[in-house]
Amino acid sequence: MRTDKNTDDMRDMSHQAFAEFGSSNLVYVKPVIARDVMDDLSDEEDQQITAQITDETVLYALHAADGVRLALAGDRDLAFAAARQNEMTPVSVH
Repeated sequence: MRTDKNTDDMRDMSHQAFAEFGSSNLVYVKPVIARDVMDDLSDEEDQQITAQITDETVLYALHAADGVRLALAGDRDLAFAAARQNEMTPVSVH
């Protein structure tokens, strides 16, 4: 039976390496509730909220393949536009 070296290499990948495989420009866009990300909306120095939104506001988070949140946007179209403007390929996560 013939085995492909690339296939064997992929089987030996760590979970982290697999999560990052081929996705350096791929970002995931998903809706989040503002109350769940309020800590990220405050100014680090004086802890003042820099955005005027309610706790129930739906925002859109852009995540790297490894799960790190890269940005928050006020609506889905803006999140997709920001990703494309930064030469990333956005995909929806429901």
